[in-house]
Amino acid sequence: MRSSLLLVALSCLFSSACDDGQNAATSALLAADNPTKLSEWGQVFVQADALSLGVDVAPYDLNTALFTDYAHKLRTIWMPEGVSAGYADDTVFDFPVGTVITKTFYYPKVTSDSADEVALTTADGEDFDGVRLQLPGIKLIETRVLVNRADGWEALSYRWNEEQTDATLLKTGDIVPLTLVSADGMKKPFNYIVPNLNQCASCHATDSSTRKLWPIGPKARHLNRDFDYAYGTNNQLAHLQSVRYLTDLPEMDAVPQNAAWGNASESVEALARSYLDINCSHCHSPVGPADNSGLYLEPHSTGPSLGLCKLPIAAGAGTGNRLWGIKPGDPEGSILWYRLNTAKPDEMMPEIGRSTVHTEGVVLIAAWISSIEGTCEPNLTADQPWPGRVLEPGEDWSFGEAKEEWAGKRASYQEDIPGLEN
Repeated sequence: MRSSLLLVALSCLFSSACDDGQNAATSALLAADNPTKLSEWGQVFVQADALSLGVDVAPYDLNTALFTDYAHKLRTIWMPEGVSAGYADDTVFDFPVGTVITKTFYYPKVTSDSADEVALTTADGEDFDGVRLQLPGIKLIETRVLVNRADGWEALSYRWNEEQTDATLLKTGDIVPLTLVSADGMKKPFNYIVPNLNQCASCHATDSSTRKLWPIGPKARHLNRDFDYAYGTNNQLAHLQSVRYLTDLPEMDAVPQNAAWGNASESVEALARSYLDINCSHCHSPVGPADNSGLYLEPHSTGPSLGLCKLPIAAGAGTGNRLWGIKPGDPEGSILWYRLNTAKPDEMMPEIGRSTVHTEGVVLIAAWISSIEGTCEPNLTADQPWPGRVLEPGEDWSFGEAKEEWAGKRASYQEDIPGLEN
């Protein structure tokens, strides 16, 4: 068995395996087949009006979550007996073959009998009590499965039936008409998009050279937080180590940690960078699908790579007629703000995964851009330094080194800036 007797006891607490004397679903790796029904995976299953976890299935959360039209999410992970994931500081953990990761998307209902009206709330995962998700008052939409097989990761989507008893495998995706209802009664109709297999790959193929699929969320900096398990509160990484799902975990003070969404003790910059990291950096990295943009939104990015005074390279209509990726002190003059603040399919960022604007996220990014000092002005001419530089207060554009820097870069910008043909 994977665990000692103590860990088996804890397993009964963090899964539903010992709940009320009833048998839980047995989690399993399906080495090749993709079952028609989600319940056949044994990861999550419906029992007594609740969505429960299979044997040895561990729930987890992220410090800041990827936005999906205000959907709530229940995330789980499971591994076969005798294998563990290897810890990594910056990248996704080295998960063994057989790992199954699931994410169930759902909404609180406005009323118990409301079919398509769902509550607009900003909480994510608070409905789960550490053992089960009570289904009365909940509308289940879909569960996504990532399974690590011998030839790599595979992504699958399962659509929940109206009875909320099981979910069925989809290959072509689905459109689910819903209406978000805010606390003040305002209603916003939208289409929730269940992704098809190609759309899954467009996000999870995080290396544009290999096009192999990878998980996005399970990284140290996203998982380094407490979780309210049935046995009590514990750090998620420490918990995964205790149930032998994770090896080589360093001392906790050496583990990176992103800012947690809504944590008032964190700086605006830390919150904004955490938000951009989870929502954007799987594409916007030096190896990601958006590597040709030159915009990299990883936690360590700075200067023009982060978008500061950066001219667009591949944004197309997504610029909103704005010149700079991030214009210090001017959110509405920044391409980044514009793309987050629109739901137009050919202009918004991320390009898929949402049909609505995340108002709270846009407000956060606006506050961060407003706090950035410096300027990208005056207008670009051949006498100005490299456009990726931020002009600090009091800095003289005529400074010799700046001119030399611009002279060395101007050739690559000749097609982007009027007046640089010569």
